[in-house]
Amino acid sequence: MWLSLHQDGWGSTLRRSKAQPDESVWGKSRGLDPSHPPYPLIRHLLDTAAMTLFLWDRYLSQNQWHAVAAGLGCQQDLARARELAALCAGLHDIGKLTGFQLCSAHGRQRLSRELLGDMGRIGVERLPHDVAGMHAASSAVLDVLGFPRGGDSPKAAIHRVAEIIGGHHGVFHQHVHWHPDNADLLGGAAWAEQRAAHARAVFELLGEPAPPEEIEGAAAVLITGLVVLADWLVSQEHYLRARQAELEQSLSDHFARSYADAEALVREAGLLPVELERKDFAEAYGIVGKPNPLQRSVAEELPAFLVARGRNGGRRGCRKGGILLVTAAPGDGKSETALEAERVLAECFGTRGFAFLLPTMATSDQMYLRVSGVVARQAGQDAGLTLTHSMAWLNSAYAEDGRDDLRVLTGEAEEDDAGAATGREVDMRPRRWLRGAKRALLAQFAVGTVDQALMSVLPVRHNALRLLALSNKTFIVDEAHAYDPYMQVLLGRLLNWLGWYGVPVVLLSATLPTSVSDRLIKEYLRGTKAMPVSRLKKLTFVAPYPGWLYVDGADGECTQISPERQVEQAAARSLHLAVQVEPVVHGKAGGELNRLAVIERLLTPVMGNAGGCALVVCNTVAEAQDTYKHVKALAAARGCRAGEVQLLHARIPGDEREERTKKVTEGLGRSGPRPLRRIVVATQVVEQSLDLDADVVISDLAPLALLLQRAGRCWRHEAWWSEHERLRARPGWADRPRLVVLDPLAAGRGVPYQWGEVYAEFLLRATSEVLVQRGDKPVSVPGDVQGLVEEVHGHQAEEFCWDDPAQSVAYTAYKGKELADRSVGGLLVIPRARSVAGLDGLHHLEGAQDEWEASTRLGSDAVRLLCVYGHADGVVTLDADGKQPLPGIEEPLTRADVKTVMARTIPVTADWFRGERDAHRVPQEWAEHPMLGDLVMVRQPVIAGGVQPVAVGGKHIHLDAELGLIRA
Repeated sequence: MWLSLHQDGWGSTLRRSKAQPDESVWGKSRGLDPSHPPYPLIRHLLDTAAMTLFLWDRYLSQNQWHAVAAGLGCQQDLARARELAALCAGLHDIGKLTGFQLCSAHGRQRLSRELLGDMGRIGVERLPHDVAGMHAASSAVLDVLGFPRGGDSPKAAIHRVAEIIGGHHGVFHQHVHWHPDNADLLGGAAWAEQRAAHARAVFELLGEPAPPEEIEGAAAVLITGLVVLADWLVSQEHYLRARQAELEQSLSDHFARSYADAEALVREAGLLPVELERKDFAEAYGIVGKPNPLQRSVAEELPAFLVARGRNGGRRGCRKGGILLVTAAPGDGKSETALEAERVLAECFGTRGFAFLLPTMATSDQMYLRVSGVVARQAGQDAGLTLTHSMAWLNSAYAEDGRDDLRVLTGEAEEDDAGAATGREVDMRPRRWLRGAKRALLAQFAVGTVDQALMSVLPVRHNALRLLALSNKTFIVDEAHAYDPYMQVLLGRLLNWLGWYGVPVVLLSATLPTSVSDRLIKEYLRGTKAMPVSRLKKLTFVAPYPGWLYVDGADGECTQISPERQVEQAAARSLHLAVQVEPVVHGKAGGELNRLAVIERLLTPVMGNAGGCALVVCNTVAEAQDTYKHVKALAAARGCRAGEVQLLHARIPGDEREERTKKVTEGLGRSGPRPLRRIVVATQVVEQSLDLDADVVISDLAPLALLLQRAGRCWRHEAWWSEHERLRARPGWADRPRLVVLDPLAAGRGVPYQWGEVYAEFLLRATSEVLVQRGDKPVSVPGDVQGLVEEVHGHQAEEFCWDDPAQSVAYTAYKGKELADRSVGGLLVIPRARSVAGLDGLHHLEGAQDEWEASTRLGSDAVRLLCVYGHADGVVTLDADGKQPLPGIEEPLTRADVKTVMARTIPVTADWFRGERDAHRVPQEWAEHPMLGDLVMVRQPVIAGGVQPVAVGGKHIHLDAELGLIRA
């Protein structure tokens, strides 16, 4: 909460005063050369204003220019909007001209006599300088610059600029009026005069831009993000030390040099955008052959529509944007389609890069490798490209370069990066600056988990900075079907804000129900204000399958793939998938219907002389481990070679999982030699973005949309191999693509207790019913896909028949949870862009400002588990052989040590350790480390060379070198 002074008695005096900025007032001191005076506040304010001008010129995109200008009420005067944004930056630290000056003994002893002799009641009530700046700005400073008072309107410019000043440390504060008699809590008249002098100096050097009457909330948020970024860039220790040592004689000369220095700082940070050398399709994506019909349609038909609407030429970069939904079966090249769409949309709307977001860290890691190649092949080596998720720095393709940290003197704690250098032929790693906390999305190109973007619409610190980062690039969301109702609320709200900013959006999915895609599109259009909400509610946006639907942000006009191209695409990837339902019984019972017995029968041809490649997808890690042990023993008994059965799931240490994923992808990928025999037992980790081709897919029963995702790994590359004459001989038994569904419901059993709440019972029952009703009828891909998805997940599922009591109970529970999840999302998420009153609404939850306190996924409280080994002599090591002692015990931790430890961790649910965390704390030497301190450490005893399990929460935990983490 912040308190605003009414117009005080100094107002008229301040307007007449011609005082010059007192350079004894300091802005930066910590970390600088103590032999020089602290860095003057006026110089830092001018640095930040100059950097903001440069960022406007070279970093912001055209849609951001127009969004800010429209929000300031000067759509036709971008130059004025630029200067006003810089003015906000140039005033951001005006609150340091208060009791803040007493924070440094070095700075205080150099304050002028005038200020020291007129302290007022400084110190009676200590205010953070951001809050103090809001007081000063709204009470007198902005009045001196000619800002209209604006009454009580929350949009009044004088209030908005004060909110921006107060929000420059990442959190907006509530406005409450304060009595004018308390003005001297910020210092006496001399202090007020200096605040006015500092503000006037900035204002005059910016050309005295005419103040606006009002500022829209969403525009103020964008300006705040820009101020934060500019402040961080010019607060780097190495830069301040250089400027501190040699100050220009005049403020105008200082300001000119600050602007001249900005390019080097932005380039050093990896934020200077580059223009890619657009290549033809094959060269850009490293793919042999021509684009498929879906990709050609986006590349040719979408720009034709945009040109016809007059989006080119003089209106290039207008802020309305548009949203594109791409729907196609797995393996249809949606990723390349999205990047082609980005090229078209960026040309139209003036965005400068893209954010490619996915549901998991594993899929993000895979996509990062693909995107880095795409950017590098188009002469983008100097572009900023980041991998943004919590464990990105562990990715071997994203290793650190070993340079010293560039410290940013913001008063904010920055997370330490960790890692070690590795060489790559084309080094697409980002500058170290971009790997600091909260900065990765600022890069021109970013790949990561969607969670990183969703944080921008939760009430967390620096959400404005995230919105700035996302709003200058095309926003691409892959696997849009993979998000639960809670995440859909968050994603919808983010699309609403991106719509306001005119950001082009691309959604990709193979199995997205129309009800979900329609809701997301409407949220975007509410942001662009394409039409009244009453009219929008009456519309339904339906995308062709396969194909794409584009909805323009200006008025909601639609276009889509042409019928000719859609027919071509359907024919090019036509597949008749045989679906074989096998009734199974879980556990040890069931005889011939026992699940493992059925799997053994199904894999018998693979283990014969003909060989082949099979993918077995299990619903839980425990079942994957049991299945792998059974299949491996069976394969060995039948003379199969070692390594022909592989296991992949999420409870494997990170470094080992990365290596296993690579081996699985090499064996079942599109290129490279096809193994004679390969059986991969896996969990849901193979559903998304892993480019695998199996002769047969065997899957536990799952919701139909996910079964279709799993089936997308069956004969995935057949059409491509045929087109490019690279046919791989499939075994004789694999005469057609086949998905085998292991269905316990078809055996008359219920949902296995082992599955817990992995999937909603209603969706499992509905899927089983649909498959049984289809009988032997194959699934036509893509023809039948959308209809099947709608039948289980979409509008047809809403027409529920209550005749079956068990299914009725399951449906009620499913809909109740969906409603509850949406309600929680609605409570946590920030307001829609057009509903913002006070900016404090972006931080409306008390105590929820730190990112670790907010969750982008419900029920996802997780910890990272480190399994170590305790030996008879008391030594604890990272390995069972006792050769790798815990680092950081005898010697200080290094980045390489931290990476080694974190690479051995496994994400698990926090509930496993409920009430027992204290027994599994890390060593005291790690307790204060920002990453290692929060680990859960399980010490496994090594007795007579054997590793013993550890009792935790009524279960036993054991890390097996082959099976991964076992909990039984």
